[in-house]
Amino acid sequence: MKKTVLLTIFILTIMGCKSQNTVSLFNGKDLTGWHIDVPKMDSIPDARNPFIVRNGMLVSLGTPQGHVITDKVYRDFRLQIEYRFAGEPGNCGALVFASTPRSLYKMFPKSIEVQMMHENAGDFWCIVEDITVDNMLARRGPKEEWGITEGKKRRILNLTDDSENPVGEWNYMTIECLNSEVKVWLNGDLVNHGYNATASEGQIALQAEGSEVEFRKVALTPISTLSDSEPE
Repeated sequence: MKKTVLLTIFILTIMGCKSQNTVSLFNGKDLTGWHIDVPKMDSIPDARNPFIVRNGMLVSLGTPQGHVITDKVYRDFRLQIEYRFAGEPGNCGALVFASTPRSLYKMFPKSIEVQMMHENAGDFWCIVEDITVDNMLARRGPKEEWGITEGKKRRILNLTDDSENPVGEWNYMTIECLNSEVKVWLNGDLVNHGYNATASEGQIALQAEGSEVEFRKVALTPISTLSDSEPE
């Protein structure tokens, strides 16, 4: 019995050490490690930057529309995001596997979007990348209308209703990207699962898409693809 207890403690200790690999992508002070891509700021010198730091939170003011994008490229990770619409409900999203900027509507980077829009959180949107889910016809519409560019059916419905917390309360989203597979949990519910994505690595982006959204946590944990039994 004593050996079993000691072994359990050892395993939990090792697991705890692995969990310490989690890094915060937002330092609570400024946007170090990120860059802004807002098309309107190209032509209007006094256009406001829609991404600010306020009270230790990263805030998307919603307009002008665009993205804040990590400088680094990531693959095989769990992304934890805590966000809320502090005022009116609206639209926003987290993009994974992001690459070529302004690939769609001269605005959106090539990516897979995990929707945060109120009452639609967890939907996938294909942005010049694609992904497969179960029950595709029911969740994406007629196959002949599918696509990844302008005018095509790019939205893939999530798996649940009522997983979001009320407006003003924090939502807890986890996005797991492993190889070409993406899983999304919202407030503990599995809300989407896609596979055979056409990308497996890229930058991470958050949107300014019309509504003010507060982010108090954006943290990433790398996932090792080696099992514990395999040599390093």
